[in-house]
Amino acid sequence: MKIYTKTGDDGTTGLQGGIRISKSDLRIQAYGAVDEINSVLGIILTQDLDSDVKSLLVQIQNDLFVAGSDLSNPDLSDQKTRITESMILNLESHIDRFESELAPLANFILPGGNTVAAFLHLARTTTRRAETILVELSKKEAINISCQKYLNRLSDLFFVMARLANKRTNTPDVIWKP
Repeated sequence: MKIYTKTGDDGTTGLQGGIRISKSDLRIQAYGAVDEINSVLGIILTQDLDSDVKSLLVQIQNDLFVAGSDLSNPDLSDQKTRITESMILNLESHIDRFESELAPLANFILPGGNTVAAFLHLARTTTRRAETILVELSKKEAINISCQKYLNRLSDLFFVMARLANKRTNTPDVIWKP
């Protein structure tokens, strides 16, 4: 099978169910941004990571593939390959566990610290953008609301993980100094 099909040369792409829509559609932008998050995680996974962080990021990469599939299927009656509430709860449990290792937040934090933390901040901001696009899409079309919640929690998790990456390497967070 060739990688190119030429079917998108007219500026359209296919969704599940055979529907063709513009490549500039909010739905395509949303799952494109989700794919971008996954690519950032691919970069992070090339770094030297603690095993708990690495295994979680691998799981999140797989979850993000589910999110992309979820977003590429506008037929919400089709329940295969959807983000679920249990996936959101899993993120929350990791946030709680990682936060227990951290001192309470007393300042605003700028992206940075060590390389892993900086890339986790990039993942966080990319996730926020994906969530923003998804919110806009939800004003026009029905979506799986769990997908939106997942992205919201995911950006929180990436923030906590960035702080954790700095703490575990004795690298100070970059404090905002107005």
